[in-house]
Amino acid sequence: MNDLRFKRLVVKVGTSVLTAGSPHLSPRRMLEIVRQLAHLHESGGDVILVSSGAIAAGREQLDDPDLGRNIPVKQMLAAIGQPRLMHAYADIFALFEIHVAQVLLTSSDFRNRQRYLNARDTLEALLERRIIPIVNENDTVTTDEIKLGDNDNLSALVANLVDADLLVLLTDQPGLFTTDPRSDPEARLINVVEHIDAKLWESAGGAGSPMGTGGMLTKLQAAQLATRSGTTVVIAQGEHPDILLKLTGPEGKRVGTWFVPGTSHLESRKRWILSEPPRGRVHIDAGATRILRRGGASLLPVGVVGVEGHFERGVVISVVGPDGEEVARGLTNYASEALAKIQGAHSGEIEEHLGYTYGDEVIHRDHLVLV
Repeated sequence: MNDLRFKRLVVKVGTSVLTAGSPHLSPRRMLEIVRQLAHLHESGGDVILVSSGAIAAGREQLDDPDLGRNIPVKQMLAAIGQPRLMHAYADIFALFEIHVAQVLLTSSDFRNRQRYLNARDTLEALLERRIIPIVNENDTVTTDEIKLGDNDNLSALVANLVDADLLVLLTDQPGLFTTDPRSDPEARLINVVEHIDAKLWESAGGAGSPMGTGGMLTKLQAAQLATRSGTTVVIAQGEHPDILLKLTGPEGKRVGTWFVPGTSHLESRKRWILSEPPRGRVHIDAGATRILRRGGASLLPVGVVGVEGHFERGVVISVVGPDGEEVARGLTNYASEALAKIQGAHSGEIEEHLGYTYGDEVIHRDHLVLV
């Protein structure tokens, strides 16, 4: 990845990019995108691909019939096209000896806390094993997502889910313009956006390519969502030669439209943790209290002496010292029932006590805020 400026990337590829403007998927274009992703992967980057194209692949499989544009038809085409799309990706990535995995998500997976955590854990496990996740909206069981072209917003949610450093939205346009370049010859490319204001929303209005379901409006929504959580976002043209390699290199900011994050991942997460009311409490001993107050440490089960309240994993809980004062707040890796079983145990004994493990920490230091 050149100089590894961005360690973790989410790359969203639109239908118009995958088809190269034709009615069908373009194997040559897909190979070119995969070649660049393989280079980033082999250079040590964590790469997640969010890919549209299932509906286009379904139309192609059925010899591109005119079946209309109602939602059940699109869902049917997505069901036909999704395995075809994944098979094509698997074959092309195999040329570079890279394994891929299919991950189908819906917006509800991000609203339900348990499903959110399961999705995050799955993606993290794949990245840890150097497998590239290929994410798509689960179109066969959703409706609004198809109508809104929400793979743009899905990619932003995925970027937030995995704390991505960079979100790349590849489209058929060079970036975001001051006005619609298809109708206004005076339109100028906006190179850097530090704040998304009303004028930008006006610039992004209107639909996108007839081959896809999204436009600049959903890309701007995605940029706003991702930058609020600390991810840098860029909208760029997918057909631009070596686009991903250029964007991740030292001269990358000369291409596309870049959106500057307003905060870091850590600050965004910690602000959210402090804003949430705790769902329960864990009491810790004096040793654990001293270690946490020094900063930069995780809370381990060996330091826990009591659990108060009923809560599920992934929620904000309060950490209380021997004097009854709150020491910290954080996101618990374990539910209250599990915590009661492993309190006082060493991390290596968690699986012995529970039969499973969600990690060595009760609260990881990245998800813990001193009070």
